[in-house]
Amino acid sequence: MSFVLVVNGDPAAAQEIAEILVGGGLEARTETSGEEALALVAAASPPQAIILEVRLSGFVSGYEVLRELRNRYGEGLPIMFVSEERVEQFDRVAGLQLGADDYVVKPFAPEEFIARVRRMVTRSASVDPRAVGAKLTPREAEVLQLLTSGLTQQEIARQLVISESTVASHIEHILDKLDVHSRAQAVALALRSGLVGAPTA
Repeated sequence: MSFVLVVNGDPAAAQEIAEILVGGGLEARTETSGEEALALVAAASPPQAIILEVRLSGFVSGYEVLRELRNRYGEGLPIMFVSEERVEQFDRVAGLQLGADDYVVKPFAPEEFIARVRRMVTRSASVDPRAVGAKLTPREAEVLQLLTSGLTQQEIARQLVISESTVASHIEHILDKLDVHSRAQAVALALRSGLVGAPTA
């Protein structure tokens, strides 16, 4: 089931945002630490979007969570900062420069917040998985599935009994057809749009 992940060090604040999302017709889950959030995202298909506070419980900040998620999934995963502490203009600029899609300060109007989240989700889900899937050859779909399982290019070549250069060629075609720029983005898009199942590892 698709959901929006709310990550906030204050459980009450996280629940408040989750209730606003649910009131806007979205599924929501909450975590209070960056470590828990990263583990949840790694264990399942990427969520529709992630709502981050800068200050979290545990040892990982919202900024670090953002950097890690961008490293894993590229720009395909919508991420928004919502903060009631870091509200200055330079805070917002820093968050956006680090790669956030949006930065909202509290207090905010629930209707505007929902609209911003929906815009992010819609933009990231604009690819029709059936249309994209139809563009992939059976072998490309197979390579994409193995990429989502975390296999390296060498491991994919060994499993499919083909050369590494052939795997590289398939990956180039996959990136082109999915209109993404990295393997991480391809994996995020494939999982989010249902092109492949979540890795079972």
